[in-house]
Amino acid sequence: VLQWLHKAECLFTNGTEKVRLVVRFIYNREEFLMFDSNVGHFVGFTPLGEKNAKKWNSDSAIKEFMRAHVDRSRHNYEVPASITVERR
Repeated sequence: VLQWLHKAECLFTNGTEKVRLVVRFIYNREEFLMFDSNVGHFVGFTPLGEKNAKKWNSDSAIKEFMRAHVDRSRHNYEVPASITVERR
């Protein structure tokens, strides 16, 4: 059985003041590649991950897509926050 997992996490500090996006790429229970918006580029943890990180970091369209994902996360936070976070 082969497993491919792509997991994205949006971490919010002080509402939407600071948003951190972490995207993890996992193959057969081993994380081989990660994007962290605080770092601003892909990081590889295995030979396959390092190869993909080098390729994807050189592609400005992919990096811009990942940066735009942070803004989408900020926007998506505001809708449920008005119902849950700000409600007392």
